[in-house]
Amino acid sequence: MCNEKDELKIQTITGFLFFSSPIQVNFTVDQIRAIMDKKSNIRNMSVIAHVDHGKSTLTDSWVLKAGIIASARAGETQFTDTQKDEQERCITIKSTAISMYYELSDNDLAFIKQCRDGSGFLINLIDSPGHVDFSSEVTAALCVTDGALVVVDCVSGVCVQTETVLRQAIAERIKPVLMINKMDRALLELQLKPEELYQTFQRIVENVNVIISTYGEGETGPMGNIMIDPVIGIGFGSGLRGWVFTLKLFAEMYVTKFAAKGENAQLPPVEHSKKVEDMMKKLWGDQKSGYSSSSNWMGKNKHLYFDPAIGKFSKSATSPDGKKLPRTFCRLVLDPIFKIFDAIMNFKKEEVAKLIEQLDIKLDVEDQDEEGKPLLKAVMRHWLPAGAALLQMITIHLPSPAIAQKYCCELLYEGPPDDEAAMDSENVWLRNMLCTSLWIFYERWMEQQVHYPHSLCSFDYCLLCIIEESGEHIIAGAGELQLEICLKNLEEDHGCIPIKKSDPVVSYRETVGEESSQVCLSESPNKHNRLYMRARPFPDGLAEDIDSSCQELKQHAHYLVEKYEWDVSEARKIWCFGPDGTSPNILADITKGVQYLNEIKDSVVAGFQWATKEGILREENTRGVRFDIHDATLHADAVHRGGGQIIPTARGVLYGSTLTAQPRLMEPICLVEIQCAEQAVGGVYGALNRKKGHIFEESQAAGTPVFVVKAYLPVNESFGKVTLLLLPTCN
Repeated sequence: MCNEKDELKIQTITGFLFFSSPIQVNFTVDQIRAIMDKKSNIRNMSVIAHVDHGKSTLTDSWVLKAGIIASARAGETQFTDTQKDEQERCITIKSTAISMYYELSDNDLAFIKQCRDGSGFLINLIDSPGHVDFSSEVTAALCVTDGALVVVDCVSGVCVQTETVLRQAIAERIKPVLMINKMDRALLELQLKPEELYQTFQRIVENVNVIISTYGEGETGPMGNIMIDPVIGIGFGSGLRGWVFTLKLFAEMYVTKFAAKGENAQLPPVEHSKKVEDMMKKLWGDQKSGYSSSSNWMGKNKHLYFDPAIGKFSKSATSPDGKKLPRTFCRLVLDPIFKIFDAIMNFKKEEVAKLIEQLDIKLDVEDQDEEGKPLLKAVMRHWLPAGAALLQMITIHLPSPAIAQKYCCELLYEGPPDDEAAMDSENVWLRNMLCTSLWIFYERWMEQQVHYPHSLCSFDYCLLCIIEESGEHIIAGAGELQLEICLKNLEEDHGCIPIKKSDPVVSYRETVGEESSQVCLSESPNKHNRLYMRARPFPDGLAEDIDSSCQELKQHAHYLVEKYEWDVSEARKIWCFGPDGTSPNILADITKGVQYLNEIKDSVVAGFQWATKEGILREENTRGVRFDIHDATLHADAVHRGGGQIIPTARGVLYGSTLTAQPRLMEPICLVEIQCAEQAVGGVYGALNRKKGHIFEESQAAGTPVFVVKAYLPVNESFGKVTLLLLPTCN
């Protein structure tokens, strides 16, 4: 364990953290190297969550367990926020990876249902950002991991970005486990009672499982049942205070306590694990556990209660004498925690000393004279250390690369499923990991050598760099914060020269409101060719379907006929989509018996791509418009209907069709979800109204004083919205 006075020296290479002396970690390089050859004992995982739900503070618990930081600094160091921007803003911007070695006891090894080789495990952990602007970092982290720890704030609950990152994980076939964080806030700030806290936990589990059942592949999918079950993989606690518990931890306490009263105090590992698993089911309070992704995924909740008078479990909520019995989770799990909080925060010194003795907690010398929150943190992190609980949950419930590769191979490898490369899934995995690491290292080296904006795009697929004819560089991103960080890095780290920056610009889209009032005509410059077209808007939903589809034209035709009731002959004569061949605009041929039409198809398509790329109103991309070719008059000699004649003609008739179909501009709108106290709701309304926002929902989070306001906000008005909201919401 390092001393708090020790100087910490960190070198970042290929995305991983390496530590030089005087750090004294709890493992050696030889142990790490040896375990790398045991693929069944490796756990590759990401930490994902909504912004400010406590991922980085929770990651400190792993770093503490590895002996990298002092226990007093755990939860406050935010060790994985290595960049200066991250430390100043207190927000994770770049994904950071850490490798650790962890050993399980014989009793813990009995809980692992998959293959294993020895008791040592290599944990490759990636702490990813939670801000929506840095979603590309989450995607990159998920692509090289097999499991994910989903962190949820028990006060805020499941938020927008929680659903987004969980959906990304499911799409990459990443198995999730759940961590319900900031439990100390529920006890100290909200003053929730044990039953209310249990209902909060239950509600979070239900919301997460709804997301999994919505986007997952079901029990018959390659991963099987991945629904979150408290008996299997959920942690509860506080990353900031450094304490976490699972049902397994409390079940082991009670099994050990009950076994000590009998003759067989020491149980064999297999028998011990069975008794602990039975106790875990009873502790959660459901007689029948087992969350499934079927229509009745919650199963039948036959709650168990605990009768303290006789010290036995009961299926009835009332005792024989009519008294209301507490739920087993509330009585046997939450009640001891509530007693510690009450005794310490109310300065009941005698009761605190008694509890510390009963729980056999050994405090450090510097912690024995503490009071209030410092003492609470010291007692809880010694009694329920977060690092041990989380590492056990990860090693037991998340899959190894050898297991995960069996159902992820088809996502990573596009070749035949029965060839040598596909069958040798373990080697495929190793090659992918090696190539990824080398590529990251190469990109980061290039980052220091190439001083151009385009070098940024290689690190973030959400960035788009364009060079205009005037020489102006345009950098497009997912949000205001991402662009701010990007330009700062470009100016200070890449180019190392001052950069002139304009105000942010928002891209609009051009469309039409109704079908063209007449058939439009355009004549070629040589007066020998004529094209006749009309434009009409897409039906609702078609543009979104095209955006998310990668089907061939024939498959599109069948889809358009079935869902949008297109004419079969017209659906089969779609020439192309545009702009760029994939965007939601359609050029269709509905002519009959026009000579030489197929010979000018390429030229008409080129004009269509040009016209939809630069619309007639503001030279913005066109969206959601169908252009129909009604007729064409073409010269018999191919020399007179070349590209120079047809391309501008097609562009002109497309513009004319747009102008006769009620042309309109489409403004981008973003969904805003704001969480605030009741007294700040009025200020939020005022701030959103000044930004032309449309508030469509206001609700109070169940069991909390937090209000959730949802609104639609024009993107052009969204710049500076964070600063605007700080004053009315009291920061």
